[in-house]
Amino acid sequence: MPPFNPGPRAFLETCHACRSSAFQRSYRFQRRQLSSQSHIRRKPQPFVLFACFLGVGGLGIATYNYYDYPIFTSVLAEAPPAPVDVKIEKTKKRKGLSKEENRENISSQHLQVKRSWENPGVYAWGSNSGRVVAPDSDEQIIRTPRRISFFDGQLLRDIKLDRNFGAAITENGDLLQWGNGFSTDVRQPTATLTGKNLKSLTISRDRVLALGLDGTVYSVPGAKEDQEKGKKVSESSWIPFLSYNSTISYRRLRPQNLAWNEKVRSIASGAEHLLILTSAGRLFTAASSSEEFPARGQLGIPGLVWTTRPAGPYDQPHEVSTLRGFEIAAIAAGDYHSLALDREGRVFAFGDNSSGQLGFDPTNESTYVDAPSLIPIQQLYTNTGLSPTVKQIFAGGNNSFFTIDAATIARPGSDVKPSTLGRITADTWSSGQGILGTLGNGRWTHVQGTPTKLKTLSNLFEYDETNNTVVPIRLRSLSVGSTHAAAIMDNVTHVQAGTSKVTDSENDTNWGADVVWWGGNEYFQIGNGRRNNLSVPGYIAPLDSGSEGLVEGKGGKGGKRKEEHRFQITPRHAVSVGGRKVSVEQRVECGKMASRCYIAIAAIPNITSLLLIFTSAYTLMEPGMFLTRKLYQLLMPLNKCIRHPFLPFLFIIQIPVKER
Repeated sequence: MPPFNPGPRAFLETCHACRSSAFQRSYRFQRRQLSSQSHIRRKPQPFVLFACFLGVGGLGIATYNYYDYPIFTSVLAEAPPAPVDVKIEKTKKRKGLSKEENRENISSQHLQVKRSWENPGVYAWGSNSGRVVAPDSDEQIIRTPRRISFFDGQLLRDIKLDRNFGAAITENGDLLQWGNGFSTDVRQPTATLTGKNLKSLTISRDRVLALGLDGTVYSVPGAKEDQEKGKKVSESSWIPFLSYNSTISYRRLRPQNLAWNEKVRSIASGAEHLLILTSAGRLFTAASSSEEFPARGQLGIPGLVWTTRPAGPYDQPHEVSTLRGFEIAAIAAGDYHSLALDREGRVFAFGDNSSGQLGFDPTNESTYVDAPSLIPIQQLYTNTGLSPTVKQIFAGGNNSFFTIDAATIARPGSDVKPSTLGRITADTWSSGQGILGTLGNGRWTHVQGTPTKLKTLSNLFEYDETNNTVVPIRLRSLSVGSTHAAAIMDNVTHVQAGTSKVTDSENDTNWGADVVWWGGNEYFQIGNGRRNNLSVPGYIAPLDSGSEGLVEGKGGKGGKRKEEHRFQITPRHAVSVGGRKVSVEQRVECGKMASRCYIAIAAIPNITSLLLIFTSAYTLMEPGMFLTRKLYQLLMPLNKCIRHPFLPFLFIIQIPVKER
């Protein structure tokens, strides 16, 4: 079994209650040690000893018969103190503090989790040249995490920040845009595309690509002027045969020849191209920028450039026929390259490979590959006794990242214990440009074709107290910006403190997932307050500086923590926000020279959104199909009286659609 390797991270914090007790026991031991040393006399100096011998010694001899021997011996040699009965003190909460106040006092992580629920919002830092990170400020650089006041108290479904413009999806599924790239006259985020029930978004060089809950892909100009002057789209109403023009200009990207129950599941965009993944595992690509047509092979269609494109809109989706037959499970896009992961754990890459971002060395013949190519992941584990399976892929800028589960297998002639067979080791690999430290492997490399392991994020384990077993620590997610990256660890978390009798102790605290940062830091985008680049993952301080101060209890009593604090991510949990129960989680995103952290809410459809989904599906039906009047009559009362998100859906799918 490989040795336990925590790297620079203190993963022993998973035993959270034990960690607090260990600190207190250490402190008490030092206190007892100092207390016992107070019984021992200090060793006299030579001159003092000689004076005592002449003065006290002579007097003692003269009065020997009067005072008796025992008194004399007590002067020369003190009897050793009786052995101290060592007792381990029980943990005591600070006097005057309630259980919850005591939890806040002993744990910075608990306070971070609590404040993320009580004060949702968006923190951003890095380059502010486009007034995106801090819309209200003219500062060019935001050195440390700062709240965007507009989003205070708001829950978001998604957010992306470019250097010149930002975009976010509200809790209700509306699109917000801001920044100089959007408008130099508008400083606050402004609603643009509304009523579409959007669930996620991505951005290209000059456009916002958003995915609706019904599977519709929208392409919205990044500039307000283009939205106002561009061609408006005719939109259908929920009232049959009634339509109207949209308030802004946008485009719908519709993959052709989708099955009846097939819809777009996820999207990912580079600087000029868009990847579209359907629920059937098919991959489509399209142009995502109105400035440049993809010309570095990132579309995955051999020979497809501006001059050879087929008739129709320039941004029409094209199916990557080379991957037909492979069920694609995940997609990722860098600035000019693309990655696709299938259900069997195979990774296909295409596009620009000038920095080795495709996972293999570039050739002299061409700096890009215009057809999906299989990355030889198996070669990374040759003669290791491990069988690798890629679990996740991530990309951004000129870099690619892969998380791999490597299982121990038996090889001919190897001495492998049966108990270790099938044991999983979680590793993280990277390729591409590393001159700014973006590879995260501790080296500064211009071109890295063969994937290199991030040792600080690989071969990590922790003890799961719930299941009483040692488990590998994987990555929950990884966000890659143009030159820097951030990884959220999938370590054991705890957010149930004080919710039951078992967790109602004043010393039972919440803690989240660890998050680390590395890469280029020219614009302080890592968030550690310094400007030097980092080639290995590192922590940053908590976003809210208030967690570093005193915790005031009753009567003004409190104390300052003596432990080092670091920022942790709050995992998904159902909490009460504004008097309602919602499922939220904290997320981090890396963009172009900027970073952000926000509270995300699950995009769960309500009745209105389901009605929009069904209406949208109706507009895409064949001409021989129509909705009955009975469906409309049944949906309207439900929209007013029923608020459960799933009942209407179960009801709707049972309503027959008649043929005209």
